Amino acid sequence: MFKNFKNTITDLAYSAVNYAEKAMATASGKKKKRAAVDFLVNKLVLPYPIKPFIVFFFNKFIDKAIEKAVDCMNQIKNED
Repeated sequence: MFKNFKNTITDLAYSAVNYAEKAMATASGKKKKRAAVDFLVNKLVLPYPIKPFIVFFFNKFIDKAIEKAVDCMNQIKNED
């Protein structure tokens, strides 16, 4: 169960970073990261009472997934 959940977070991270980059092109990195995390959390299909706990327990994993997505996108930009 948690493996599927982690895969979902990883997949959503790329969409979240893409969204934050487009929506907040001139914002700071911290603001973009916050927007990406908020986007990802809002896209998780979980009942409200459970969502805050899951986000709390997976906070570090969510951060790492966002950072990995940022690194990938930056690498793609540098290759172009």
